[in-house]
Amino acid sequence: MDSIKIKYNLKSYTYPKGVTLLDISKDFVDDFKESIIIGSVNGRPCELNFKVMTNCNIDFFDTTSPIGNRVYESGLIFVLVEAFENVLNSEVEIKYSIDKGIYVQTKKKITKESLDKVYDEMKSIVKKDLPISKNLVSRMEAINYYKSIKNYDKVNVLKYSVNTNVNLYRLNDNYDYFFSYLPVSTGVLKEYRLTYIDENSFVLRYPNIYYDNKIPVYKHHEKLFNKFKEYDEWCKKLGVENVSELNNRVSKGSINDLILLTENVQNNSLFKIADTIKNNNKIRVILIAGPSSSGKTTTSKKLELFLKGYGIIPKSISIDDYFLDRDKTPKLKDGTYDFESIRAIDTKSFNKDLKDLLDGKEVVIPTYNFVTGKREYINDSMKLNENEILIIEGLHALNEELTYSIDRKNKFKIYLCPLTVLSLDNHNRIRTTDNRLLRRMARDSRTRGYTASETLNSWQKVRKGEEMNVFPFQDEADVIFNTSLIYELGVLKTYVEPLLYSVEEDDQNYKEAVRLLNLLKNVLPISNDFIPKDSIIREFIGGGYFLD
Repeated sequence: MDSIKIKYNLKSYTYPKGVTLLDISKDFVDDFKESIIIGSVNGRPCELNFKVMTNCNIDFFDTTSPIGNRVYESGLIFVLVEAFENVLNSEVEIKYSIDKGIYVQTKKKITKESLDKVYDEMKSIVKKDLPISKNLVSRMEAINYYKSIKNYDKVNVLKYSVNTNVNLYRLNDNYDYFFSYLPVSTGVLKEYRLTYIDENSFVLRYPNIYYDNKIPVYKHHEKLFNKFKEYDEWCKKLGVENVSELNNRVSKGSINDLILLTENVQNNSLFKIADTIKNNNKIRVILIAGPSSSGKTTTSKKLELFLKGYGIIPKSISIDDYFLDRDKTPKLKDGTYDFESIRAIDTKSFNKDLKDLLDGKEVVIPTYNFVTGKREYINDSMKLNENEILIIEGLHALNEELTYSIDRKNKFKIYLCPLTVLSLDNHNRIRTTDNRLLRRMARDSRTRGYTASETLNSWQKVRKGEEMNVFPFQDEADVIFNTSLIYELGVLKTYVEPLLYSVEEDDQNYKEAVRLLNLLKNVLPISNDFIPKDSIIREFIGGGYFLD
């Protein structure tokens, strides 16, 4: 029998030609905390039933890794779809992220009891350790199959695929299309929860890598939930609920109308926020926070303009200028400075200056020198007049600890987030975090000269900071402003796709680049010609009124 050489973790091993990654993985289970769920061959992700035919480098990933966690999610969705059909003879629609889980809508009304039966059926499917096989078929064959069973969301997404062949995954007699990778069997999908919301919806939760791979307790964030629902309903009215419907607008030449309509609706929402502030004379401080690439800079600048239209003059203070001196800055376990912690902010000095300003005193505002790691006072004084108001934008703006000396009635808190509700089809959602990552990648390349790999390399650290410092305080917000633009994925594609192709196979971020490229392959490109200069997306692609 022919043999091959594989290199794993800097060591070489000999295996018979045609050995599967699953069989190889059994020799290295002790290297991982959780079950191995996917592998890679020469940097490219491969499911565990992949047969290794040549000498190569391989790696494995368990469910605690970002790629492993996504594979776990996709497999769990497939099991959920199968269980719903078995128990209720009904379909489900995978919608969007909601508090460390996925919001799911049902075609048929459900009760807590019927959802419990679905949960038990999922347990049965997992316990049987049923195989999930991948079948390569022609795109037209897949389209004709889905037409025959009247599954038109699949038909429409495959219509715009550039691939000659596509992969359909099989579980029992159920064939489904996923743009992500799946586990090779159901047995690994042991941990999950189903939380009943109402007669047509529930939340699917599973181990979260930012919470020690545990399933966090579900907390219902009413404001955020309602904002998602509001945006989802608006998209339904427009007839743009998924990528294929967006592509249809592009192919028929009606995308420019959608762009202008989307921008006008978003501006109207911000005008309403400005109007709320104008009508409450107790508000003296506006606090704006949001996760990375949520459009904080543009939103703050536009809000300032809208307030000026009401005769209110905003003045801004940067939280960054109140960083502690470098020698007092807290550190992470690896010895690097933890600039994202509120402990890195001199909240005492910050609150003293805020209180003095609101009391009508003149205050010298510091400037933080990031080279020397010290605050400097260069006589940059500020005083608030009767028609002036403070705007503070930053990571910790919603955290009461940042502005503890100011009475709550004098503060107005705004939470910004691009609430992505667009999906590929009924079983393939587009993550809000992916949308923000693509935004950041475009901006990093344009303004900082970063490669796609450099942006990908820093993303997990950014996400951890958000989980600790932003998301826990979203309920503090007086209003949530959705910075998502329904058309933006097509625009970002034209800027980000070339950057992703520059990530080489031996790069540790190659797997993530491939995943994002697979996502963008489903999206038709959209020109920036009709995007207004004050659009939030201009903050990332350039050509904006506020930044350039």
